[in-house]
Amino acid sequence: MLMVSDDLVAETNDGFALIGGKSKSSEKYAFPMPTGADADYYDAVPLKRQGTLWSYTVQRFPPKTPYIGAQDPATFKPYIVGYIELREQVIVEGYIVNADLDQLHIGAELQVTVTAFTKNEDGEPVHIYAFEPVPKEVS
Repeated sequence: MLMVSDDLVAETNDGFALIGGKSKSSEKYAFPMPTGADADYYDAVPLKRQGTLWSYTVQRFPPKTPYIGAQDPATFKPYIVGYIELREQVIVEGYIVNADLDQLHIGAELQVTVTAFTKNEDGEPVHIYAFEPVPKEVS
């Protein structure tokens, strides 16, 4: 699977997890994993797969550059974007997919997934990390 960036998400036995950094001195988390000279101060770690919706909105028009998705207002499709709190770690901004806007609410349980975002020059889908509602258990 092609990803926008190979160092943001990993597939685990339980599904997808974001890759963050854990400070070697303070044990605080960062996302994404710091790069350059700062990377020496962090260990790469998988972050929690689930979190709670902290805030959200709908992006109804194409974002400005450096956004690499559809720029043409005629082909742009609105999407839900939110901040998801991965408890005791970080708050992460990301797409929210497979969700009905009318059923979303602050505090909703979401999990990490991936979704097709754009296509490369060969027409192959390129994916990004996203969040989706945690499936309800059937009793």
